[in-house]
Amino acid sequence: MIRIDAHQHYWKLDRGDYGWLTPEAGPVLYRDYGPADLEPELERAGVSRTIIVQAAATHAETEYMLQLAEQSESVAGVVGWLDFADPQWRQVLESFSSHPKFVGIRVMIQDMGDAREVLQPQFVEALQELAAIQLPVDLLLVSHQLPEAIELLKQVPGLHAVIDHIAKPRIGEGVIEPWASQMKEIAESFPGVYCKLSGMITEANHLEWTPEQFVAYVQHIVGVFGTKRVLFGSDWPVCLLAGSYSDVCDVLASALPSSLEAEELEAIYGGNAAAFYKLT
Repeated sequence: MIRIDAHQHYWKLDRGDYGWLTPEAGPVLYRDYGPADLEPELERAGVSRTIIVQAAATHAETEYMLQLAEQSESVAGVVGWLDFADPQWRQVLESFSSHPKFVGIRVMIQDMGDAREVLQPQFVEALQELAAIQLPVDLLLVSHQLPEAIELLKQVPGLHAVIDHIAKPRIGEGVIEPWASQMKEIAESFPGVYCKLSGMITEANHLEWTPEQFVAYVQHIVGVFGTKRVLFGSDWPVCLLAGSYSDVCDVLASALPSSLEAEELEAIYGGNAAAFYKLT
């Protein structure tokens, strides 16, 4: 079984464009992370390749990730970022797309002061263009922003999108509604939308979580999206705030339905990432 981690990050602090990454983020995150740090963990977990996802809202960081991808066989693809306010964004996309490991972009709804910003014409029209060419789009949001995400998908129903981190429900508090109903609506109404089983342990209490806390969330996502539209991702190194790479793998393995067939597990752990990101 080829395992693909569909969501991880690398960064280099002295590049200077990670606005969120300050000393206040703490010593776990406020340091450089590159392929040499992750690859031993991948080998232990039996993960063959990964998707690097943007961590800075700049075109320069996407270029940096593409350079890393050239140097690392373990990197299967890069999810970058586009500034839709830049009149030249289409030319930037064309430049990115010339790189064989560029596989998509991420829209950072989570970082918007008002989630309705994503419904502005410049976003909707740009995403309609990306839907027309079926470019993979990651959507990063928090569960309270799901109403805006649903409204966006209604305006761009053909978007080839994946929701990162199961939309960050309030796992630490054990809150499941209205998140569960909203995710069910997305899964049923938009067959082109996938969901990443990632970023979950950091939504629980970082010091006191238990594997049992994630079962209802994981099984709901698998139940509504099915086994062909969910992807395993680690969210490393952000996950290190709450646990190790192996902890992330163990949490998902213990939370998935025990009735899954081998081919379904192969899809979740690699096949679906390859299909969504159109990996060759």
